[in-house]
Amino acid sequence: MYTERNFKTKKELKAAVAAGEQIAVFEPGPFPAKQDGRVALEGPHYPKPHSWYASAEINGGIIVKVS
Repeated sequence: MYTERNFKTKKELKAAVAAGEQIAVFEPGPFPAKQDGRVALEGPHYPKPHSWYASAEINGGIIVKVS
């Protein structure tokens, strides 16, 4: 699963969430993205190789906490 904004590092993602930005998630392909609960994230977006992975809590498709 990816974030709508293409973060280069997990640190950038955590800083954006801590600053109160509403970051949504999406699942590429035909499958709908999970809207609530815990998800696994990866980045940066394809075609660049993934260099970070994170676990996040989402509520209504918006990230509320990154670990």
